[in-house]
Amino acid sequence: MGHPGERRTWHLCAAALFLLLMPLFHPSEPSAEEDIPKFFVPPPPFSEGIFPCSQCHAGMEANPTRRELSYHTEIAKGFNHAADQRWCLDCHNPDDRDKLRLASGKLVSFEESYYLCGQCHGTIFRDWKAGVHGKRTGYWRGKKEYRLCVHCHNPHRPRFKPIKPLPPPMKPEDIKYRELSPEEIPRNPLNEILRSERVERK
Repeated sequence: MGHPGERRTWHLCAAALFLLLMPLFHPSEPSAEEDIPKFFVPPPPFSEGIFPCSQCHAGMEANPTRRELSYHTEIAKGFNHAADQRWCLDCHNPDDRDKLRLASGKLVSFEESYYLCGQCHGTIFRDWKAGVHGKRTGYWRGKKEYRLCVHCHNPHRPRFKPIKPLPPPMKPEDIKYRELSPEEIPRNPLNEILRSERVERK
């Protein structure tokens, strides 16, 4: 390039082009709020009259000692969720019973209990977020509603109770009409109805 004015114009054009293309190579970082997905969930399935917990616990001093409970005895008797390693206050926050407490000390609402479960059940939490584990309804490309872990699992006794097995499928040799000739097999009554309708139309 010979003329200084041409060189200057070329430099300005190159700088403008660089500024226009820069966001493509250096996308802006997502904000903290954008980085955390929002999962829409129906209300947790609380037992009748048990929530908010503060209606009974507000005036009580928290007792962190592992002991036999004098209240919530139905939970205590059936508790089977790593019972040798877990105690109520590992999950329930002692200072505000209407919140759950993560291992980090962060408080979460009962609607966000998936974060609490996900601390120990990481691979299942990953599958739940992807819609592979649990139930999810909503739009393919839009808002989806996720079911909380506690909609299917009792948090104090999460393993499903054994289900009585159904009888096995029938073997072909046990099928009722297997030995009959085509003429002996009872006809579908719907065929007769359709045939008579066709005759009437003619």
